Amino acid sequence: MTQSTNQKTDTTPNADAGCLKRLCPALPPFSAQLVFWLVFAAGLSLDLWTKRVVFTWLGNLPRNTVTIVDGFLRFITAENPGAAFGIAAGQRGLLVAISVVAIAVVLAVFLFSAGERRLIHFSLGLFAAGVCGNLYDRLFNNGLVRDFIDVVYWPGRHWPAFNVADSILCVAVGLLVLSSVFTPKPAQERGRQQK
Repeated sequence: MTQSTNQKTDTTPNADAGCLKRLCPALPPFSAQLVFWLVFAAGLSLDLWTKRVVFTWLGNLPRNTVTIVDGFLRFITAENPGAAFGIAAGQRGLLVAISVVAIAVVLAVFLFSAGERRLIHFSLGLFAAGVCGNLYDRLFNNGLVRDFIDVVYWPGRHWPAFNVADSILCVAVGLLVLSSVFTPKPAQERGRQQK
């Protein structure tokens, strides 16, 4: 009796460990985590730092604007109550919820991704940084995202003001598209396509 009880206790942890391995894949390797988390931290820090510095600097100027490249680029102070191009303006709760879901999806994709996909890990780190940068403003700046980069794309026509987080998001999406187009397919998938 005692012996069979001991055997049950010995096999239960092994069964639990096997179950956990099937349910949860192995975390990405340390090098992949290093890439993701360093890019995330650097991108988020750069976004929050530039917003603070530029808004403080421009707040001390009489017109709250400074020209960087005449007729093309200037820094201004603008606060956007919505998403890109003012979409969903004033819908703070909805935008916060979308941001939280986006971050959860990015983390899930990262955790379930293969270890050798460095460009994807880099892109996901950028994406998470951009989302978190704007989410920070929505949570701690009365729902208003601080934008300061004003670009004139045609004489007299301005692109909607944006910030570093928006730029990081655009780069991340571009890199994710490129990596999905140019990433070689696994040998098994190539074999199936040839049949």
